[in-house]
Amino acid sequence: MKPFQRRQFLRDLGISAAAFPFLSGLSSLTGAPAPQRRQRLIIMFSPNGTLPNEFWPDREGADFAFKSILKPLEAFKKQTLVLHGINNLVRGDGDSHMRGMSCLLTGDELMKGNIMGGGGNPAGWASNISIDQEIKNFLQSRPETRTRFGSLEFGVAVPERADPWTRMSYAGGNQPIAPIDDPHQILKKLYGQMKDKDSLVSILDDVRDDLKRVSSKLSSRDKALLDQHVTLVRSLEQDLADADKQSSLTHPVPKVDPSIELVNDNTPEISRIQIDLLVNALANDMARVATLQYMRSVGMAQMRWLGIEEGHHSLSHDPDDNKSSYEKLMKINVWFAGEFAHLAKRLSETPEPNGEGTMLDHTLLVWTNELGKGNSHTLDDIPYVLVGGGAGFKMGRNLKFEKAAHNRLWLSVAHAMGHRELKTFGKSELCEGGALALT
Repeated sequence: MKPFQRRQFLRDLGISAAAFPFLSGLSSLTGAPAPQRRQRLIIMFSPNGTLPNEFWPDREGADFAFKSILKPLEAFKKQTLVLHGINNLVRGDGDSHMRGMSCLLTGDELMKGNIMGGGGNPAGWASNISIDQEIKNFLQSRPETRTRFGSLEFGVAVPERADPWTRMSYAGGNQPIAPIDDPHQILKKLYGQMKDKDSLVSILDDVRDDLKRVSSKLSSRDKALLDQHVTLVRSLEQDLADADKQSSLTHPVPKVDPSIELVNDNTPEISRIQIDLLVNALANDMARVATLQYMRSVGMAQMRWLGIEEGHHSLSHDPDDNKSSYEKLMKINVWFAGEFAHLAKRLSETPEPNGEGTMLDHTLLVWTNELGKGNSHTLDDIPYVLVGGGAGFKMGRNLKFEKAAHNRLWLSVAHAMGHRELKTFGKSELCEGGALALT
């Protein structure tokens, strides 16, 4: 049943438009056939490179062990694929941070522009669509995989500025897409009924009667899905209210030099809320593709909840023999790994709607960075960690490639998502050899 027909059907039942996001995906109510197997893609970004000696496993193949940074993923080792030797070989204008960030998902050069970085020629926005949007467009072109939004772009502590250091998703050349890092705005986008957060009234208060009226018309499976959805939304609303109270009493972001970001001390709570919203939206098939961006390239976030007062980017420039900085960077990278692991955990404990197993079994997670190492600004050995199922990749391995262009990885991901007619992505000459063999 087409979206317009579903809306009309619900209106005929006397159901308000506000209830549509809760009900439109329930096949027993609309009479639509049960959805086929879903495939999903989530790309998570964290900035300023990693610590190679604490990140890459020593042994290749299945007989590998996680080092310090990846320890939070231990529970998902059999569902993890670590990729070493993937390089961003895109050159052209802009400094390494600019090309690292805005060429990360686009695989193509930056456009000419007047934004000056820390080196090289000035540059502008990316010149190509990003892989998340390429896959989104493919899925949206097919009735059986089309969803309400197609893709959702989440942020955590992304500063209020727009430049090649803050954007990784692009609808096309010179068309950056801003991530949404305010959970209130995400809720409003998903449900359309959010009051302003100073006078928050529950979304569910507006639709409770509608949901009760249709409950008797649902199959037991769909009723369980609706109950799970409603419970999570109620929990998210409470978490948001608690986070608002905490931020008003502790450390709101002050007006400071825009080159420094004093990240709110409630960022860990906001991160978990964003992850819950992301999982909830995908569970209700509002999108099949999503990005989750933490901070920005060259980000100077001060992560005081980890006992760190220095800015992240400054720490990443310190030499490896600076023991204090090294230990702080370890804490930062382990924290990002922990958030990635929490995303995997939330998916793993959420049953696959209308299917078998869990959502993680049908979702490919990719965690990456704009640099391989912060103090060298290298675009070689970019960290890539894949977790989950649904892509057909052989997981539970550590693979090392010989300077493989990251364009080829994105081809592999696109093909795994069904977009097999895509023969090149980004700069065509960087696709020589075709998609990486991950199956």
